Amino acid sequence: MRRTVLALSLTVLPVAAGEPLAYADGATKLAGYVSRPAAIKGKVPGVVVIHQWMGLTDHERKVSDDLARLGYVALAADIYGEGVRPANTGEAGKLAGSFKGDRALYRRRIAAAIEALKAQKGVDGSRLAVIGFCFGGTGALEAARAGLPVKGVVSFHGGLDAAPGATPAAISAKVLVCHGADDPFVPAKDVAAFQGEMRQAKADYVFTAYAGAVHAFTQKEAGSDNAKGAAYNEAAHRRSWQHMKDLFKEIF
Repeated sequence: MRRTVLALSLTVLPVAAGEPLAYADGATKLAGYVSRPAAIKGKVPGVVVIHQWMGLTDHERKVSDDLARLGYVALAADIYGEGVRPANTGEAGKLAGSFKGDRALYRRRIAAAIEALKAQKGVDGSRLAVIGFCFGGTGALEAARAGLPVKGVVSFHGGLDAAPGATPAAISAKVLVCHGADDPFVPAKDVAAFQGEMRQAKADYVFTAYAGAVHAFTQKEAGSDNAKGAAYNEAAHRRSWQHMKDLFKEIF
């Protein structure tokens, strides 16, 4: 069975229609989006997708659909809460900052998404991963730091900083960081601190920096002007997606 699923995961598959998924973190209602491969029977791996600072958008829905075409059940998580969507980048910064300032709450929302994914029909709860973009990249790393039940995590142009005063603990999930080499929002000191943290945690991690890429390099809606600090980069997008697929082949 495992060999069958692996073979299918290397093939582009049709997708059953993605659909909204209501779930919750305690009393807080959350509104996610789940995508399933249409042609696979039995149990397949699951992937949680954590959104960037603007909340769950078409970008994360498309990523979930793309993951379903690779043979995975994907849940685009809702970290902020049902109906809570920033109207502009100012609101997004405050909202994302509130979760980065309360890592326990952030981890709880990620754990809720993992549990919601595990509850989906056809998901193998022993083979899960978390990926995220920008703010969500920080969340993917928090899933690993918290020891949540996942095999691997992937951060795409995410913040690397741990919570202030946090003591590195052992990390069992495999970690992939896909980083823009010219990202002005993640300073060199954060890169060095993260790599030191991973060594202390004895993590199995890969850190890849893509030349010429800045923040948000996977997001076409970011435009193409690197001078703004956030811009789409086709080569970095393509290469980082392939690196994620290579990790998934290894862990699943």
